[in-house]
Amino acid sequence: MNYRAKLQSIVSSELPPPDQISGPNLAGQLRDERVEHQLSEAEIDEINKDLRLAAVLVPLVEHADEPSILLTRRADHLEKHSGQVAFPGGKVEDSDESPIATALRETEEEIGLDPRHVEIAGVLDTYQTGTGFVILPVVGFVRPGFTLSPDANEVADVFEVPAHIALTEANWKTDSGEWKGRMWKFYSMDYQGYNIWGATAGMLMHMSRRIAE
Repeated sequence: MNYRAKLQSIVSSELPPPDQISGPNLAGQLRDERVEHQLSEAEIDEINKDLRLAAVLVPLVEHADEPSILLTRRADHLEKHSGQVAFPGGKVEDSDESPIATALRETEEEIGLDPRHVEIAGVLDTYQTGTGFVILPVVGFVRPGFTLSPDANEVADVFEVPAHIALTEANWKTDSGEWKGRMWKFYSMDYQGYNIWGATAGMLMHMSRRIAE
């Protein structure tokens, strides 16, 4: 499969309008997540009160034999989401020129990937988490030959998953677990000792479905 062409066909070259990715207008953007997490309307309203915008880079490394998705495992000592697999990225700061700039800045800070190795393809639909973040996935094509220098304060590991594995819907399963006193459903995948789940899995699953359309 030509993943470059497929991803280019599902991304948008334009950012969502500012009123759709800031303030109270972020409310109501939950899509499949409402079903996956089985949230009540009251719980959704509570989450939506203080939504924060984040941006992540979805890096497709264009190896000659087969492209792959680059992921990180967060450091074990972090207060939030410790040890979890994630895309590089973080909260959009006022000083950032755009969410795309956020994704590139955070990626360079976290794993040392030079932005000059990244060709931005566009953005995907926002993904709202149960922890009050709206995440804008920024898809980037990464040229091989780069070097990485992960920040040990934030990142424990950096690894790659072949695109045909990460972007095939049939490879994902539905799991459940307890968080804050309630059961949650989420997508997950085990790959070479890494457990990919939560928001990262949700975004990859959404991409898999879009690519298959």
